[in-house]
Amino acid sequence: MKVWIIRGTALVLLWTCLVQLTTLGDTWGPRVLKGWPSSVNQDSHSLDAKFLPAHSARVLPPKRVYQNNGYLMVSCNGGLNQMRAAICDMVAIARFLNVTLIVPELDKTSFWADPSEFEDIFDVNHFITSLRDEVRILKQLPPRLKRRADLGIVHTMAPISWSHISYYQNQILPLIKKHKIVHLNRTDARLANNGQPLDLQKLRCRVNFNALRFTPQIEHLGRRIAQRLRQHGPFLVLHLRYEMDMLAFSGCTQRCNLDEMEELTRMRYAYPWWKEKIINSELKRKDGLCPLTPEETALILRALDIDRDIQIYVAAGEIYGGQRRMAGLAAAFPKLVRKETLLGSDDLQIFQNHSSQMAALDYLVSLESDIFIPTYNGNMAKVVEGHRRFLGFKKTILLNRKLLVELMDNYMSGSLSWQQFSSAVKDAHATRMGDPQKRVVISDKPKEEDYFYANPEECLQALKIKPLSIL
Repeated sequence: MKVWIIRGTALVLLWTCLVQLTTLGDTWGPRVLKGWPSSVNQDSHSLDAKFLPAHSARVLPPKRVYQNNGYLMVSCNGGLNQMRAAICDMVAIARFLNVTLIVPELDKTSFWADPSEFEDIFDVNHFITSLRDEVRILKQLPPRLKRRADLGIVHTMAPISWSHISYYQNQILPLIKKHKIVHLNRTDARLANNGQPLDLQKLRCRVNFNALRFTPQIEHLGRRIAQRLRQHGPFLVLHLRYEMDMLAFSGCTQRCNLDEMEELTRMRYAYPWWKEKIINSELKRKDGLCPLTPEETALILRALDIDRDIQIYVAAGEIYGGQRRMAGLAAAFPKLVRKETLLGSDDLQIFQNHSSQMAALDYLVSLESDIFIPTYNGNMAKVVEGHRRFLGFKKTILLNRKLLVELMDNYMSGSLSWQQFSSAVKDAHATRMGDPQKRVVISDKPKEEDYFYANPEECLQALKIKPLSIL
């Protein structure tokens, strides 16, 4: 009898344990079986389920096993897309050096003063797990090393711009091995566009086009904007870079009044890292170094035979001069819209005073548009151009501002008729629509050659590459 009692009790205990394990499996199973790191919490899962489409349930790549040479911390500088490209570069560098990358810190001290952290803009868990077969990424340093970093006992430096990966192998890696941690405090344009190993170039693309996914909230709202536009037919995104910071930085003051010129000059002198102070606005414009004004933009869109009734989504911050400067563009193209006119104030409330998050919304809508036209070749224009190439060479009209200024001045002076002017504008841009082309390489002038993220040809589909015609 004692034996049978013991056996019965054991069966009951085993059955109870089995039930408990089954219950726990629902909670812990996905994390253990699929390799989720312990830093992923339940709140992030519930957020994903609410905002992300079905493709968020994914099979994670296996972890890459390598001997860790140390830890790389990075502080990005600039606006959203300047930081985006830098993050891609830093992942590739960390992979090449076999180090652990700490989730990058974003710029909070620039003109925009955006307090957003990495996880406020990008899906940090997706960023970490989607790259786990390439490089180990942690949200923060291990405790012992974090205490050192908090005390400022870290080797901090700015790497040399436009460097080959061998610079990081020969100069940065020995420092990481010596100090265990290296903190790079400027990361924009620190990796050369060309001459890099093919695997490294492809990894830069993988980070940009796959790993750097925006947060569920941003993606959800970006999709809503694009859907509302799409309900009314095709739409064009105009990246109208005519904002106060751009004008102050570039010194471009066409059609500004005296008070505005003085205001822009004061701003330029207020930022010591904007090194150029005395600027000839007219000379810059003739060299094609100024963003098109709203009035000039209206003229060029008309010359390109853009349909007057097409929806034009203005991807930009506050236009300098407001409605006074936008009046001509709005008269020529009455279906101008912005995210603020397509959505209610409640939708955008959580994004207010977070310029990078607002820029992320514009980025998503720009990718979805039928036509994308930037009026200045800044970081967003370049990165969106490259992303649209990756999506199948979607039409992106790349304006030749130097030529356009000459044509516009000739037209306004009466030297060209409207027909001549329009034909010249269209002819000049027939090969500037985002078609497959080779990057321009200028080995001794890396700042002047084509930007990798504007035309990542190593990562694009095998379409026939046309030789670039320089106008």
